[in-house]
Amino acid sequence: MAKAARQDQPRSSVWLEGKAHRRRGGGQPSGLDRDRIIEVTVRLLDAEGLVKFSMRRLAGELNVTAMSVYWYVDTKDDLLELALDKAMGEVRLPDPDSGEDWRDQVRALAREYRTLLVRHPWVSALVGVFLNIGPNNLAFSRVVQRVVRRTGLPAKRLTSTISAVFQFVYGYGTLEGHLASRASAGGMSVDEYFQQSLDTVTAAPQAAEVLQESREIMAARGGDTVAEMLERDFEFALELLIAGIEAMVTRETEAAGEN
Repeated sequence: MAKAARQDQPRSSVWLEGKAHRRRGGGQPSGLDRDRIIEVTVRLLDAEGLVKFSMRRLAGELNVTAMSVYWYVDTKDDLLELALDKAMGEVRLPDPDSGEDWRDQVRALAREYRTLLVRHPWVSALVGVFLNIGPNNLAFSRVVQRVVRRTGLPAKRLTSTISAVFQFVYGYGTLEGHLASRASAGGMSVDEYFQQSLDTVTAAPQAAEVLQESREIMAARGGDTVAEMLERDFEFALELLIAGIEAMVTRETEAAGEN
C-alpha cells in the first residue's frame, strides 16, 4: 500500500510530479472520482482535524475500500496537498487592474486569508509542509504581489512587506482557528470556552497580577463577545500595518530624493 512520504526526506509536490490530474487505467471503482475524494477530504478535515484524518477514515466516509482511493492519489500527502489547494480556491481575489486603492485591496486579501484559516484550521498546519504551488495558491500569491507592488515601495522591499502583512494574518488566523476548535471539542461556544479559561486562570495565584492587567486592557478595547474583541483587534492591527507601509513609502521616496 502507498505510504505518506518519509518525514526525514525533502518532499516534492503532487504538482511537480505530473500526478495532480492523472487518472489510472481501467478498474477504478464506479461512482468515485478525484474531485469527490478531495471534497470529502476537506469536509473530514474540517470536522475532525488533521490528526484524526486517515485514508481508511476517508474510505469509510466514501463507502469504498482504502485501496479504491489509491486509484486516484498515490499517497496521503498528495491528497492533503490537493485538499490544501482546494481550500485556497475559496479566497476571493480582488482585481489588481481595477483601479481600486491598494489599501482596500490589501485589507480585502488579509480578511479573506484570515477567514480561510479560521474556517479550515488544518490549513495553517499544512502551509509550511507543502510547496503550495497548486493553481489556487499561485493565483493568490500572484495577486498579493501585484497589489503590494502598487504601494509604491521599491522591489527590494516587497517581500518584507508581504511577510509583515500575511505572516501577521497567518498567526492571527491560526490562533483564532485553534480557539474555535478547542471550544468545539469541548462542546462549548467560543464565549463559554473563553470564560472557562478565565475562571481557570483566576484560580492560579501566580497569574493574578497579569490577569488583572489583562482584564483592564480587554475592558478598554470593548466588545461584548469574543468574536467582537477578535474583530476589533484584527482590524486595528491591520490598520497599523497599512499605516506602516504608507510611512515606509514616504521614507523611501524621501531617501531617493536625497540621492
